[in-house]
Amino acid sequence: MERTMAEWKSLAKTIESPEDPLLKELEQDERKGAQALRKSVHTRLTKTQKLIAQWQDMTSFEAPLWESDTYIAGIDEVGRGPLAGPVVAAAVILPKEFTLYGLTDSKKLSKTKREEFYQQIQANAISVSVGTATAKEIDELNIYQATKVAMMRAIEGLSTKPNHLLIDAMTLPIDLPQDSLIKGDQRSVSIAAASVVAKQVRDRYMEDVHNVYPYYGFQSNAGYGTKDHLQALKEFGIIENEHRKSFAPIKSFID
Repeated sequence: MERTMAEWKSLAKTIESPEDPLLKELEQDERKGAQALRKSVHTRLTKTQKLIAQWQDMTSFEAPLWESDTYIAGIDEVGRGPLAGPVVAAAVILPKEFTLYGLTDSKKLSKTKREEFYQQIQANAISVSVGTATAKEIDELNIYQATKVAMMRAIEGLSTKPNHLLIDAMTLPIDLPQDSLIKGDQRSVSIAAASVVAKQVRDRYMEDVHNVYPYYGFQSNAGYGTKDHLQALKEFGIIENEHRKSFAPIKSFID
């Protein structure tokens, strides 16, 4: 007996593999609605397979370490380039059974997806910690050294001690095995998770600063030197505790 299109629409949601007998049956249904549904199922399965392949690729650094029950801390920072606000680093230890398809560099994710992933990381990670270095510390130390300070603070705040570090393009002065990975937030799920946490925390911080100083547009520019931010600097000057006085062009706005 031929299935109704209503039945097919419901059943199509349950198809999880190209080898599913239901898909084979759907392919034999020549009605236009059934063929359109078949196409959408194939599109969904192809997208899912790509996400699975991406996840497997991005766990290539973690996989051999997880086999020996190693606690891996992925570490990343957000906020090296802005003219205002802190640099924020996060350290995240994920369990080896964790999966979050689509996780990657936080800059490549939509705001909605970042928030969704942030919540899942917080709910499922073995440990999550955030460390910051203030604008004043950035001025005193320079941004490179301040980033190291923020990362070290994040590691020190972990409730579970890691056995191995995967760090985005940085080597830290700590007595732990570590790998520095260029573009690590696109190559390691642990670093990508840290990237998401750091960005969410910093973005929220800058939104709070925006509520106090609404002229600079921090809710949208996060402290970067956008046109509206620079215009506000001309009109209102700098925020003493938030702007990085060692950065150009902030120097030019200091009386």
